[in-house]
Amino acid sequence: MPTALHAHGLLQFWAASDGIARAVVALLLTMSVCAWVLILWKGWLLRRARADIQLAVPAFWAASDLGQGRQRLAAMDREQVMLPLLDAALAQPLSGSLEGSGQLASQLTRRLRDALHRVLTHLQWGQVLLASIGSTAPFVGLFGTVWAIYNALAGMAASGSISIDKVSGPIGESLIMTAAGIAVAVPAVLAYNVFGKRVADCESQLEGFAHDLREMVQERQMAA
Repeated sequence: MPTALHAHGLLQFWAASDGIARAVVALLLTMSVCAWVLILWKGWLLRRARADIQLAVPAFWAASDLGQGRQRLAAMDREQVMLPLLDAALAQPLSGSLEGSGQLASQLTRRLRDALHRVLTHLQWGQVLLASIGSTAPFVGLFGTVWAIYNALAGMAASGSISIDKVSGPIGESLIMTAAGIAVAVPAVLAYNVFGKRVADCESQLEGFAHDLREMVQERQMAA
């Protein structure tokens, strides 16, 4: 029975709301859907990437030659976070270009750096959106609460009848906006922090892999 009464109150609140209040509700709902879709997708992506790095890097260094090592990376690197580094390390610059006119060590460092930035951009995608939702959702909900309270009080003042019973109901229902904003923000903030740590872990391992690739390629260049 309390649940039915609560749902009835929400329906009355929605029916009595104007366009701005409904837009706030729709915005909070959109933010919540976007946050949860992003949380599920990034959780799946980062879990795969971390597992691939832990398995593929040792498998690559255990290969007998570069060809076999690349085959192993191609088979195990599902999120394409290590194979671009290997391809960048083995790439040859265009003859006659500014890149090709530099020292071999500088060329190698530049290619690995650019490839690592692209990989990290892929892993970090969505972090800004999570941070934005986590920081703005409470204020969106607060704005909806203030606007709903203002409309409720204005309507009561226009009717010329104001009492505690008539004020407490609309104000209590409008406070749901604030609770909804917090409910949207909390998962986004927690996910942002968790994913930030996981991305940092992947970044440190990829930087180590890129450094080792650089050393290997330089030794091969010196030996050739």
